Amino acid sequence: MSTPPPGEDIAFKGYDPNVSWRLLSSLGPYRLQFTLAIILMLISSAAAVAGPYLVKVALDSGLSAGSLTVLRQTLFLYLFVAIIQWTSTFLRVYLMPRVGQSIIYDLRSSLFEHLQELSLSFFSHYSVGRVISRVINDVGVLREFITWAILAIARDLFTLVGIVIAMLSMNMRLSLLTFTVLPIMAVATMVFKKYARQNYRQVRAAISWVNSVLAENINGVRVVQAFSREQVNYQNFRDVVNQNNLDANLRAARVASAFPAVIDLLGAAATALIVWLGGLAVIRSQPGAADAITPGVLVAFLLYINRFFDPIRDLSRRYDSFQSTMAGGERIFALMDTPVEVQDAPDAIQLPIIQGEVRFEGVSFYYSDQDPDQGEQPVLQHIDMHIPAGQTVALVGETGAGKSTLIKLIARFHDPTQGRVLIDGYDLRHVTQNSLRSQMGLVLQDPFLFNGTVAENIRFGRLEASDEEVQAAAQAVGADDFIQRLSRGYLSPVEEGGAVLSVGQRQLISFARALLADPRILILDEATSSVDTQTERLIQQALARLLHGRTSFVIAHRLSTVVNADIILVVHDGRIIEEGNHSELLAFGGTYFHLYSSGFEE
Repeated sequence: MSTPPPGEDIAFKGYDPNVSWRLLSSLGPYRLQFTLAIILMLISSAAAVAGPYLVKVALDSGLSAGSLTVLRQTLFLYLFVAIIQWTSTFLRVYLMPRVGQSIIYDLRSSLFEHLQELSLSFFSHYSVGRVISRVINDVGVLREFITWAILAIARDLFTLVGIVIAMLSMNMRLSLLTFTVLPIMAVATMVFKKYARQNYRQVRAAISWVNSVLAENINGVRVVQAFSREQVNYQNFRDVVNQNNLDANLRAARVASAFPAVIDLLGAAATALIVWLGGLAVIRSQPGAADAITPGVLVAFLLYINRFFDPIRDLSRRYDSFQSTMAGGERIFALMDTPVEVQDAPDAIQLPIIQGEVRFEGVSFYYSDQDPDQGEQPVLQHIDMHIPAGQTVALVGETGAGKSTLIKLIARFHDPTQGRVLIDGYDLRHVTQNSLRSQMGLVLQDPFLFNGTVAENIRFGRLEASDEEVQAAAQAVGADDFIQRLSRGYLSPVEEGGAVLSVGQRQLISFARALLADPRILILDEATSSVDTQTERLIQQALARLLHGRTSFVIAHRLSTVVNADIILVVHDGRIIEEGNHSELLAFGGTYFHLYSSGFEE
């Protein structure tokens, strides 16, 4: 991979009141803890502002006045305020991570629940990588903001206001002298934001490129080794991809290190200005004059100057975090607001135990991104069919003819654009999805196993099944023999995606999983295309026994999986153009006959 991928995750966004409001509303269940954290923040900030003023009192009213009592009392008060500041800061830092993590827990749970409910059409247009980025990266950005940045920004602003008020109340002239560096600081901050934003984008893009190339090479390691590309790929990763990441981070580090240095320089300049002009004023001040600058005032100002620039520096660092939070929040809430296309009707009923009769009445279907007004052809057109209960139906036709879409309508992964689909006379839009799919079994072309044991994967659709029932299902599809040969039998871990098993073995476990669920309707979508001839023969023998009395729909390109079907439906351009059994369709001499003659047979 020689060019970086497009990085949608590096976008910046200004203030969005809708995102802010929804983030704040997520604090609702934890408003008591958050309110307490705000109170603790105000206490610690007030204590921080009070410290230099107490030093001024100790110097002017205690030391200069020769009052040991005032000096001692002020010292004890200063220590008491410091203890309060430490205690309130400790409690706030202890409390906010609990609030932040709880909010992230709720947010991730809501995202996961919503993703489980979204229709298949969403996942056909939204890549897995983007979904994971939302749930992990964007939510992680929000965690940092909610846990630390919200109160940090409030603390910085409150501290700044408190320091300004304290300085102005002590001496107006020294305060104005201190503030003369603010225009220079504003210019420096604007320049820093410009370069920081640009560098932050480059860093995010660079690490995204590293992750992309790394994932690509790990997933394609077999191809890499088969073509001896290890050294070439390593050099490309080291000299191009990883070097780009290093350069981007070094540039960002240079900019990030320059801004604190500028702030420190301005702070030193302000300190020097106050020491010189304030020192002259102290020397020239007449004792008792209204505008006299005392040593205590001068020292307090110097302490305030040191504290004045800290919140400014911190606020500048929070700027990028704030923009990233707005962008991440917008993407997260856009995902959560994605409508669920297939939903249970408010008056949906529980589908009773079915026999398996399936009927299509005038069914047409467009995908949501198709526009009939633009003349786009529907995926399915005016489908009328009746399948009696217990029949085995084979769907054949060219790729893209609409076979899989027809199956998805039966399972109600989509609703028809026109017409209706009925099972045992029940319109599928009037029954709950759970009561429908709990009576269906599905085996896909690409078998998917979850991380866990063999038994857990077979039991996936029927958690209450006993070990004996799990083994019986495996025996029925011919999977028991190879399972028994595994290191721990049915308790053997299959790893993520079934990585330790062959494709045929994963497919056999998928069959056992579907059959254990005891479905009334069984759907096999190219389910035997990934197995060898011997394994397929085992499956055919098992299906001949176990599909008896069940309604089954089989999509396959192999003749052996359809020749014994009760009904064969030939699908072409979204229409059923031929219907009958194998012998009838061959005798008819139509599309099925030509498919057979052109190599459909084995």
